[in-house]
Amino acid sequence: MPPTPQPTGPTTAPTTEAVRRLVATLLPGRRAEVRPAGAGLVHDTWWVGTGHVLRLATSGSVSTRLRREVRLRDLLRPHVPVPVPSSVAAGEWAPGLAYTLDTRLPGETAEARDVTAGGEEDLAGLLSALRDIRTARVVPLGVPKVLPRSLDHLRREAGPAAQRLDEEGEFDAARLKQLTAHAVAQLGSGADAVLVHHDLKGEHLIVSPDGRVRGVLDWADAIVGDPAEDIAGLAVAVGARAAVRSATLAGYGARICLRGLWLARCDVLIRLAAVPRGPDTTGPRALPRTQLERAWEPILLELVSDG
Repeated sequence: MPPTPQPTGPTTAPTTEAVRRLVATLLPGRRAEVRPAGAGLVHDTWWVGTGHVLRLATSGSVSTRLRREVRLRDLLRPHVPVPVPSSVAAGEWAPGLAYTLDTRLPGETAEARDVTAGGEEDLAGLLSALRDIRTARVVPLGVPKVLPRSLDHLRREAGPAAQRLDEEGEFDAARLKQLTAHAVAQLGSGADAVLVHHDLKGEHLIVSPDGRVRGVLDWADAIVGDPAEDIAGLAVAVGARAAVRSATLAGYGARICLRGLWLARCDVLIRLAAVPRGPDTTGPRALPRTQLERAWEPILLELVSDG
């Protein structure tokens, strides 16, 4: 999964009082507690009571993406088999800066709860639906077309990262040698461009107590591009085995599944190596370590190829 794009232009951070005033106008007569869910580089997110999530863009470029996301979700909702949030109010919270007040989907994220076989079927349905939506319907919304990434370039970038992690006792660099130049050539992207969520990390998948996927959040990074990117995201979010099983159920062949798997594996090596060392179970490397373990799960599909 590639890094989240950085916003451009000046940014403005909302204050707690500004958020309270906005919520009071959006939900008149209701006394809903507001509290930050965490500030990010893309937008600030606030919990509003127990039923809503308020997201506020902090730059003009992010406003464009947030408005696009609201329109895209409305288009997707009748076609995808898993819920996506609904915007109950949208507008500007400051001049040129957009907001959306969304319904909060019940459940925990995939970082806190594993998906079951039923959840894998949900993910397969999601991948199938995204592939089947005509790209001509989403491009007019402003969803950008993005060329496939070079797996050869990514492999070369992951090499020094793997070596550094090996020296630090975090990873056996010899494992990356499985991705040979011949394999890279075989796994070049020849798939048709489809609608891609492009940020299917664990925190964006809502999972119910029975392991079913009951929501997919944050469509701001959606693109028209390589379907292997979403398989890569799932490998990092729910593990290589579950990701490949889901993609296979969705009708993707071995080549696309393996391409997604190796995109994920190279990405997590680069990401982990960029984070300063810390404790095994806490600190800034804790989540990247977990993501590394998920993406590098061995799978039977690596022993076969259907082209």
